[in-house]
Amino acid sequence: MIHLLKSCCLLAIFSLFACKEENNAANKTASEEIKWNEAAVDDEFKAYWYSGKAELNSYTLKQSRYGEIRDGEVVLVFVTEPFSLSKQVKLDNPEDAGEDNVSVMKLNSFRKFNTGIYDYSIATSVFTPINAKEHPNTLKLNTSIQEWCGHTFTQLNLKETDYHFQEFSYFETDGDTEGKLPIALLEDELMTRIRINKGQLPLGETNMIFSIIYSRFANKNLEATKAEISKTDTDSTTNYTVEYLNNDRTYSIHVEKQFPYKILSWTENNGDGLITEAKLKKSINEPYWNQKKRTDESKREELQLIK
Repeated sequence: MIHLLKSCCLLAIFSLFACKEENNAANKTASEEIKWNEAAVDDEFKAYWYSGKAELNSYTLKQSRYGEIRDGEVVLVFVTEPFSLSKQVKLDNPEDAGEDNVSVMKLNSFRKFNTGIYDYSIATSVFTPINAKEHPNTLKLNTSIQEWCGHTFTQLNLKETDYHFQEFSYFETDGDTEGKLPIALLEDELMTRIRINKGQLPLGETNMIFSIIYSRFANKNLEATKAEISKTDTDSTTNYTVEYLNNDRTYSIHVEKQFPYKILSWTENNGDGLITEAKLKKSINEPYWNQKKRTDESKREELQLIK
């Protein structure tokens, strides 16, 4: 009888702890459950990304805007660089920065297209730490949109407990604003994550801040909202789909299955029956910051750039 009582007590204690652990797991946010691959930075990664060159990629663009599809082009520039953790700018003297020096994967994205007589030019910069174990969140993101009516500029900076954002706009409805957003996965950082993390993204439901371009084009305030990430595979590609659960937006990225996991194409569907699509034309590796002479314009031809 005594042994039976002891067994029942032990079973009750184990059940209590199990329930407590289950409840704790259920209370975790999706962003807390994201685990980035700590072994992503291997010799192959270092040889490619720390070679003193950037990866330059050109894409044909079919852009949905004002109810029509516009022809354009996109350039994605991926490069690693030393970044100040405290100032969140590129370091001039990284060898003197000590622990303030954080190696990041920088993505500069340039999107151009015309709407009737006037053109759009959009630039986005993303700064994602290579060491995701020490720095699990992107440090900085900004986007500027220029067109003949006016321009806007939006920036997010990672703070200890949130993202601080600032937005400056020519348009009265938007105005000049600043505020805070909860730390969440950024739609705009998915491509840098893919390049750092061996072509992988966390799957399932997560909190995500949708892209600044979508925010401006759809006239929506930036927010962290629920999204579902899924993937399918072919022999040569990994295809990710991000479906927002509270917004009519689906974003898909098609990735080379082998290193260096290049971005082959992507699509954006905002529920208006028109699909924005970008497809890779050409990819080269160059130290473009040193290629400023007229003779270097041949590299633009190699990238098959229109303008």
